[in-house]
This record gives sequence, C-alpha cells and structure tokens, in this order.
Amino acid sequence: MTRYLLALVAVLNGAMLPAAPLSADQVRVGEIAIEKPWARASIGTSRPAVAYFTVRNLGSEPDRLMSVTSPASGMAEIHATTQENGVMRMRPAGPQDLPPGGRLILEPGGLHLMLMQLSEPLVKGRTVALELKFELAGTVTVDTPIVGPGETRSSH
Repeated sequence: MTRYLLALVAVLNGAMLPAAPLSADQVRVGEIAIEKPWARASIGTSRPAVAYFTVRNLGSEPDRLMSVTSPASGMAEIHATTQENGVMRMRPAGPQDLPPGGRLILEPGGLHLMLMQLSEPLVKGRTVALELKFELAGTVTVDTPIVGPGETRSSH
C-alpha cells in the first residue's frame, strides 16, 4: 500500500509541474506554443527579410495572433502568398485566428512574416527577436535563428 501511495504522490506532483517545452525549438506563452522559428538572412537593410514559425493553440479557448514586431524591423506583417492570373502576389493577412487545438503555419510559399524597414541586416548564424502579441495569451519574445539567404530550416 505504501508503494502505491508513493507512486500516486509522484504522479500527482508531476501533473502539477508547468508544461516544459516539447523541444529546444519551442517557446510557450500560456496555452500557445511557437515552434521551429527561423528567418532568412537579409541582403543588407534595403530589402525586406522573412521569418517562419508554427503556432499551436494547446488550450481549450480560441486565441488570435494580433501582431508581430521586432527591434530589427520598423514594420513587420504577416503576409499571404496568392496566385492571381499566373502571377504570385503577397498581401498583408492581418490578425490570425487560432481555434482550440488549431495551428497556424508560416512557411515558404504560404503565410510568412515580412520584416520591412530593417534597422540592421539579418546575418546568418545570429538570431533576431520577434515579439508575438496574442489577444488572450499575451506577448512572447522568440529568439529566432537566422539561416543563409537561400537556405531553409529543414536543411539543417
């Protein structure tokens, strides 16, 4: 019986611990997880840079990614890539809804974060801070690794 009680206490204590990151590539704020962030190195500061990540809502309530800012950028916007009459176009996508259990994927060829009006170049091997603001979960800063201009995160 004593062994059973000790095991039960250990399980209950473990259940009360805060959730740990699922991987080294994850940051959490409340029930929101930002996973596998990465950005491409910029060509100086005159051209925009781009960043990617996945956001998962691990909770039971909907939330919304309201905006993203960065100290390296005067303007950051989530853009959607669309094809119109055979021409690829990028347009601001605005705030993004995150239903319970849902995820938002920013990836090449789809939604992505444009970092415009760079105050400093994004250099391979460094990181860039991204501040994600959620309607309910609040704000989280993500130190985002920078890869080379033509690289992808999956090439590492």
